Amino acid sequence: MTKVILYSVQPVLVAGLQTVLAPLSGLMLSGVCPTIGQLMENVQTDRPDLLLMEFTEDVTLEVLSALRSTTANAPIILWADLISTEFASQAIGLGIRGILRKNLPVELLVKCLLKVAAGEFWVEKSLSDRLLSTRQVVLTPRERQIAGLVTQGLKNKEVAFSLGITEGTVKVYLSRLFQKVGVKDRFELALFAMEHLSTHQGGTAGSITAARSGRVSAMEGRPSHRPGFVSAKKAPLFALPGRLVETPYPIVSDPVKRAS
Repeated sequence: MTKVILYSVQPVLVAGLQTVLAPLSGLMLSGVCPTIGQLMENVQTDRPDLLLMEFTEDVTLEVLSALRSTTANAPIILWADLISTEFASQAIGLGIRGILRKNLPVELLVKCLLKVAAGEFWVEKSLSDRLLSTRQVVLTPRERQIAGLVTQGLKNKEVAFSLGITEGTVKVYLSRLFQKVGVKDRFELALFAMEHLSTHQGGTAGSITAARSGRVSAMEGRPSHRPGFVSAKKAPLFALPGRLVETPYPIVSDPVKRAS
């Protein structure tokens, strides 16, 4: 019998899974946790065979990493409405064994749980195709800072003043960023930063993913409350010396310019 612990903030979702698993002989819902804190406690005391986690705003890469350390060999499945390719890629890199859509048919839900519990990996073809069409882009902390300030609409001189470097150094960084990210101007760099440099996706981590074509790829839905997506109402937080700056949209206010 495979013991499953569910993390979910939706009582209806919990009730539905209980109904689905009740008649099954191979799966048993051994615990339900409405908070991440309770989930952390339960996995240590109950030692489940499988974790099914609703993908909420509290599910960060840091939380997944901590759970992977705590659960030892128990596989984790993310249960999501929508998930960005960036977050999915990093979650898989941390050892997540399955990513499951909430609107899948019941038989596929059960099949996914059983296969992951048996040691297999589950990612649907549509997400798998997106993951295979991405490449890694590694930005240094300074490059991430500069990309964030460009996203706020700052000119080269203002970026230089904010970071305590020369305007010429900013131009050099921007030229490298355009080439590394695969964009042609400040506007596309700003779009890339808004899409990929969300603090929810790992803070200042240097490794991010981008479309293989080098252009900014569309992300489905963009609901502001979902992890892995940049809010449609707020810009991401970016670190500046001594403070964090948050700016409302639209945040690219100066004309599109190339680094020269």
